[in-house]
Amino acid sequence: MTQEFSYRWGHSALTADFDLDGRTPRLVRLTVPGEPEPKNAAEAAGAALPLVDVTLLGQGTGWSGPRFTGTALGQRLTHRAHHAAYGDGWHHLTVQLQDRRGGLTVFVEYSSPDAVPVLRARVRIRNDGDAPVTLRSVSSLLLGALPSPDVLDVHRARNDWLAECRWHAEELRESVPDVGRAFHGHDGRAGVRLAGRGSWPTDGHLAMGALTDRTDGRCWLWQIESAASWLWEAGEADHHTYLSLSGPTADDHQWRQVLSPGAEFVSEYAALALGDGFEGALTALTDYRRRIRRPHPDHDRLPVVFNDYMNTLMGDPTTEKLLPLIDAAAEAGAEYFCVDAGWYDDEGGDGDADGDTGGDEAGDGDTGAGGDGGGGWWDGVGAWLPSARRFPGPGGLHAVLGRIRERGMVPGLWLEPEVVGVRSPLATELPDEAFLRHEGGVRVTEQGRHQLDLTHPAARAHLDRTVDRLVGEWGVGYLKLDYNITTSAPGLLDHTRAWLSWLSAVLDRHPGLVVENCGSGGLRMDGASLAVAQLQSTSDQQDPLRYPPIAAAAPTAVPPEQGAVWAYPQPGFTDQEIAFTLGSALLGRVHLSGHLDRMTPRQLGLVQEALVTYKAIRGDLSRSVPFWPLGLPGWRDAWVALGMWVPFLDTTYALVWRRAGDDPEVALPVAHLAGREARVDVLHGSAGPVVWDGSALRVTLPEAPSVLLTRLTV
Repeated sequence: MTQEFSYRWGHSALTADFDLDGRTPRLVRLTVPGEPEPKNAAEAAGAALPLVDVTLLGQGTGWSGPRFTGTALGQRLTHRAHHAAYGDGWHHLTVQLQDRRGGLTVFVEYSSPDAVPVLRARVRIRNDGDAPVTLRSVSSLLLGALPSPDVLDVHRARNDWLAECRWHAEELRESVPDVGRAFHGHDGRAGVRLAGRGSWPTDGHLAMGALTDRTDGRCWLWQIESAASWLWEAGEADHHTYLSLSGPTADDHQWRQVLSPGAEFVSEYAALALGDGFEGALTALTDYRRRIRRPHPDHDRLPVVFNDYMNTLMGDPTTEKLLPLIDAAAEAGAEYFCVDAGWYDDEGGDGDADGDTGGDEAGDGDTGAGGDGGGGWWDGVGAWLPSARRFPGPGGLHAVLGRIRERGMVPGLWLEPEVVGVRSPLATELPDEAFLRHEGGVRVTEQGRHQLDLTHPAARAHLDRTVDRLVGEWGVGYLKLDYNITTSAPGLLDHTRAWLSWLSAVLDRHPGLVVENCGSGGLRMDGASLAVAQLQSTSDQQDPLRYPPIAAAAPTAVPPEQGAVWAYPQPGFTDQEIAFTLGSALLGRVHLSGHLDRMTPRQLGLVQEALVTYKAIRGDLSRSVPFWPLGLPGWRDAWVALGMWVPFLDTTYALVWRRAGDDPEVALPVAHLAGREARVDVLHGSAGPVVWDGSALRVTLPEAPSVLLTRLTV
């Protein structure tokens, strides 16, 4: 041991050095194999922060400024014990801390999957005192002593409705100015501070971020695993960079937690991946995501799902419209058929053939519902019973579900389980306590809907009855669980944890059920939800030309075998446009839509060919890692590219879109194939010359828009 640390923990891919003997326990250094000792090791160790920071009601942050590092409580926590263990492929370490003034016991829980350079952390706090304590913030992972802001870039991902996963980077020093510590004796108060607010946790930004070192390429990439609110912060401490990851806070989210004597609180999980550059760290994070998620056959089978919503029925399904779509989807090669929004609406069913007058899945309330009440199905949902008007005749909706099964597909239904419309009978049948409420007992009501509180037994029993009816009695094998309102009400954190617990229990009872997580597209694309659901909607983007940067960047947030990408070919498209929209989904999960029933046999044949290609390669996707030959895409880029490397097969897939521009040629560097010979097979789309030159794949696409999927084998 050296003077900088007193305890070392980790495994072959990750090492954590701790100082547990000092007055304030600290995580001094986090490294991967081959990383050299820092030249200024003692100085870096001095910049390490306490293992945890906690703010309490009545106690400040320890110094002036708005950030939650340097808290009074964090500085006075002392080491009491620590315990390391190993099991089921995971290394675990728990460090027990004690408040020197008594009262609080803090357990900092670290874990890491064997041979993967990812550190997962959370904090458990127990009130061992004799008086209540109110928490205002709790860090899940606090790490100091990172390189100076002078050499780091910070990466963030904007994540807006219809424009998800838009990564950008800037020098950290642009946001963390050097204010002259030598003169003031203090670091500046500036930092990069990003918060997700409300029950759409990824509305605005992904719950992720990264730091990269421009001098040596090292990357620290993180995600905060919360289906509610979160916060991350990067700033300067003693000439070094610190990183703080947490769930909700009092100042940012109006959150607080009262701990009675003997009570406990556990923070949200946060995960930090280390690697050589952004792509190296993401490879580790992708492996980690696969390890923490609930096992399910869907992750290996990757069936093709047809969904009637996007650019097709748009929330206006009827028997008359669905039956020809079902037949066409089956003929095209779909394996699941999901009837989307509107199947429960007895007031509608008169939309035109293009479905333009149906419900609004996007959640903007423009459905004829009249805001907080006024007609239409938007504010009447909650009972989830089939419409007799939309599905007349013997069997009603059950006849449609039967037709899906007859055509060899698994039937699915859209559901928005967490809301009850203000006009629904459930709004009065369920007790007030079954809904989230503001202070004073006023129900949370957004856009004509009340928000259920899944911590209450009546709310949970209502949803259990609903799902057991749809799945157990009706034989539905796929549920698209959407969520189109957002709230920051008190109790949200407890509700979201109860929501994921409820969903896990549903899958325990119905292990063959496949669940898609959707929040108006990708606004609920968080690590906690992805660990339970089988699929994740990446967007509600309806323009096939605007989808490529979303589809290409989605693997930063979700493993490819879980990322649902819309492919909506239409009979009015040219052959090249049909190929373009289908190609966008071929390195993810194909979510097929479009009026296939109106296509010519030749057009439907193009769809069939694309799905045959997908089924031939999909088995590789769940074992692949993403890379970006042209870098992470910009929203307006003329060329967009996504690669998938299957290491154990040494097979590489490269998908490239040309959306615009005058140059018909592009070179796609593939670093892991550099200097090697590779065979190139064109799997989808058409092109001019396609050549591997030993360092890059050179592609010619004479026309825009166009798409090309290739496979490179050595």
